[in-house]
Amino acid sequence: MRFRFVVTLGSLLVLGACSSSGDDSGYAAVGAYSDDRAGGEGSVAGADGSAGTSTGTGDSGGSGGVQAGTLTAGVWDDNRNFDFFLAYRSAIHEQQLPGLLPFTEADHRAANSAFAAPRGARKTLDVSLVIDTTGSMGDELTYLQTEFIALSESIFTMYPNAEQRWSLVLYRDTGDDYVVKSFDFRAELDDFQEQLAAQASGGGGDFPEAPDKALLEAAGLAWRADDDTARLAFWVADAPHHDSSAADMAAGIRALEDLGVHIYPVASSGVDELTELTMRSAAQITGGRYLFLTDDSGVGGQHKEPTIPCYYVTRLDRAILRMVDIELSGDYREPEPSEILRTGGDPEDGACALSSGGEVLVY
Repeated sequence: MRFRFVVTLGSLLVLGACSSSGDDSGYAAVGAYSDDRAGGEGSVAGADGSAGTSTGTGDSGGSGGVQAGTLTAGVWDDNRNFDFFLAYRSAIHEQQLPGLLPFTEADHRAANSAFAAPRGARKTLDVSLVIDTTGSMGDELTYLQTEFIALSESIFTMYPNAEQRWSLVLYRDTGDDYVVKSFDFRAELDDFQEQLAAQASGGGGDFPEAPDKALLEAAGLAWRADDDTARLAFWVADAPHHDSSAADMAAGIRALEDLGVHIYPVASSGVDELTELTMRSAAQITGGRYLFLTDDSGVGGQHKEPTIPCYYVTRLDRAILRMVDIELSGDYREPEPSEILRTGGDPEDGACALSSGGEVLVY
């Protein structure tokens, strides 16, 4: 049985909850992808600002006059659609792509079982931003800086008593000015904002980068270990690890999982199949969710259509704020109707049908 959420972020009124519909995956083979992919098509819903409009969420200051609220994104939860995830993963593995992570189906099943129970509320917040700063991230990095800087103010408005601490991990690749550099957790948000705003993109060259080293660096930060702290890592990137670094990439994900850190990847323009599967695996293993930027904002290059059947597009800042709200409150929430800029596929009542006859949950 499926029930529907009706949520207003201001009042946080929850009228229901969702549970997965069960066994139907919708994928049998690689060739089945086109049947159940959203394809970027959908209906435009009423919204408080059109995609690509700089509406802002606060006086962020920004970088070069850029306002928060520009980037657009969708969100997908593979733990709530676990059978679908396994079929998607199996189809990608059949392609025998180099660099696949050495996680087994048993690893994914164990993680899914661990995150099946409802999560309790948390009182404090540790957030690490793990950002690819190579040259291909130039356009979007400028906007991402402003989105995340404004986010702390929105969190404070919703949760004024929840102490926030933020950290920063920046990475490029071997041969660049740096491979990884980090700034450990700070409760002084002005200091964190200055560090983030000072960053610029550069280097890179080939397609793969060094996210494996960045995630291992993030695991070495001074995370709070108490049960009252929500621990999130937003990993923002547009490229995968090197094929030879797959084991190290898995080790970094495992290290964060062991600390109780939930990874929330943010897929930027240009990601490929390996990057999407890696990011979704990182989110599924650690109990996070997969965020993906969309073309609606007109920022950056073309963004890969995710291998999912349906989704909601909102502003990125609203999507991230909703993820933080879920982590702090312990309540799962869909976006408000007024926040939805567009739908991919044909979601209805929080779910969408598969060509095989089953359904998946869209939030």
